[in-house]
Amino acid sequence: MRNRILIRAKIWIKSLLEYFSKISEKPILTSSLVLLGLAIIVIGFSLPYYIWDFENFYSQILAEAHGMLFDIAVIGILIFWLNRKGEVRGRIRTYKDEIDDFRLWESEEAAFRTVGNIKRLNRHNIYDIDLVNTHLVKTNLSYVKLSGSNLNSANLTHSNLIGSDLVKARLNQTLFENANLNQAELNHAYAGGAVFKDAFLIKASLRNSFLIKADFSNAFLMEADLRGAYLTGANFENTSLYKADLRFANGLTVEQLSKAKTLYMAKIDPDLSKELERSFPELIGIEVPSAVPS
Repeated sequence: MRNRILIRAKIWIKSLLEYFSKISEKPILTSSLVLLGLAIIVIGFSLPYYIWDFENFYSQILAEAHGMLFDIAVIGILIFWLNRKGEVRGRIRTYKDEIDDFRLWESEEAAFRTVGNIKRLNRHNIYDIDLVNTHLVKTNLSYVKLSGSNLNSANLTHSNLIGSDLVKARLNQTLFENANLNQAELNHAYAGGAVFKDAFLIKASLRNSFLIKADFSNAFLMEADLRGAYLTGANFENTSLYKADLRFANGLTVEQLSKAKTLYMAKIDPDLSKELERSFPELIGIEVPSAVPS
């Protein structure tokens, strides 16, 4: 008899636990049951005050209600703000982690997924992004802001960066071959050894940039602003420098400029300009007088 009772008790307890387990999986039902249970307890203990001292009890309820409003207004909003901030930080961390995951993966999917994360970070006003060794071939980064970003050794061949912001970006050994950087901002960028071969840099701004040993062969630098740029060892072979501004450039030599396709209407420091007029007048558009027949 005793064993039967124990068995039934165990079965009943097990059923009860399973029932509570099912309830716990339904948060709205669980909250409602907890609210109902607490209401019964509180109202049960408060019943004498409802009957015998309702006026004083009512005033205290109103005071508590005002306190509750204050808690919602101050603490509730503060907690909501902190939660939103935490969610934003979490999303930013996810975007950066995904960029790390796709780093060194040379595929079209990796390139487009990385660009998507860059644009999402821009929407959160994050511009200083670690993009070292990223594969961004044939992507569209036009008007994207990457000021202060590290793109050392990144591959942006055949990419569109029209009007992009690369101010103070690190672009050492970065590949921009056949890329479109028209009207891009590269002021104060560090682009030593960067490859701009066959690239379009029409009206691009490269003021005070470090372009030591950069390769601009066959590039289009028409109306580009290179004032104050560091150009020691830069390759301008067959480069179009029509109307380019090369004033105050550091390390620039006549030998470098002599390999350019054209320097017509380019702005050059007086000492270099005079030497070019004397040695390579055709580059700056000066007609060479033909020999006078004897």
